[in-house]
Amino acid sequence: MAGGWDGSVVLLLASSTGGVGQHVVSVARGLVAGGASVTVCGPAATDQQFAFTATGARFVPVEIPASPTPADGRAVAALRRVLAGPVDVVHAHGLRAGLVAALARPRQPLVVTWHNAVLAGGLRGQLSRWAERIIARRARVALGASADLVERTVAAGARDARLAPVAAPALPTARRSRAAVRAEFGVAPDQPLLLSVGRLHPQKRYDVLVEAAAGWRDLKPPPVVLIAGSGPSYLPLAADISAARAPITLLGHRTDVADLLVGADLALVTSDWEARQLFTQEALHSGVPLVATAVGGIPELVGDAAVLVPPADPAALDRAVRDLLADDARRAELGRRGIARAGTWPTEAETVAQLAALYAELAPGPVRTSDTPHTHDHGRG
Repeated sequence: MAGGWDGSVVLLLASSTGGVGQHVVSVARGLVAGGASVTVCGPAATDQQFAFTATGARFVPVEIPASPTPADGRAVAALRRVLAGPVDVVHAHGLRAGLVAALARPRQPLVVTWHNAVLAGGLRGQLSRWAERIIARRARVALGASADLVERTVAAGARDARLAPVAAPALPTARRSRAAVRAEFGVAPDQPLLLSVGRLHPQKRYDVLVEAAAGWRDLKPPPVVLIAGSGPSYLPLAADISAARAPITLLGHRTDVADLLVGADLALVTSDWEARQLFTQEALHSGVPLVATAVGGIPELVGDAAVLVPPADPAALDRAVRDLLADDARRAELGRRGIARAGTWPTEAETVAQLAALYAELAPGPVRTSDTPHTHDHGRG
């Protein structure tokens, strides 16, 4: 079985609508399959979206919003109540969850995974970097989803910093044909379909995609561009698309990314920063040629299996897309390279096994009070 560790772990996350939540689902499922007792703690909305209890884990609501508020004190208290039970290891995912876990001062070993870099400036950025230092110094082990994040944890004062790549959950088999997917969006047989998937957030720099796409109206035939995802930037992004008359459709949250990739000719990532972005992995696994920004962990992830462009550069994105749309052989070659590159990445099972080995290293024996015997509760409460 994946994992093979039979201890008890609390997986903690803050508000999430994307990659972090999917990763926690994957980890919880694999650990439960390996015999562990798993409790997931996070906002109730995350369980509604990701169905953590369906993995066999227990879910306890701990409301951690995306930004620090006075309510963090209640989150710390709620987490402490959970940690008073039979728990061997605490694993927080992301800085918001990491800060709540650090402030709770658990008696159990604390592991924190850095999934994102701090990009904000001003007071918010200062507070985030202050939080990083607290988390790094209180965590027994700091994990980085990419090499640059590992370096960041070391700079923040981590005692033990390690690389822990986040594997993309395997996409389900597509249920629709290429023709059916393209028909949904009125894409003609000879018309290019370009796809981007991600949270609608300033970090994703969809404004760069809008500016480039507005110029693609002169292509014959013009491409159809789809963005799948939800998030706080929806309204301003929709306004930008309308003002620029860009050929972009916002799809909102979708559960059929595998189908969308079957219909796509190119995948696009325009972010200011990413670690091991899930859509980047999904595109290469699916053999869809990718144009992505050369930021964070993306270059080490894709190697020579994608076209990389500078961030915040609509002209570079425009040139890369035009060149690929005009070169069928190059697109086919990138598709083959993508599948080969994806075959070198850690699988979900290997990711879970790495974490299980870490937990066993940190908690080789029980960390419990004498009146709280170890029980494996895989209930769905």
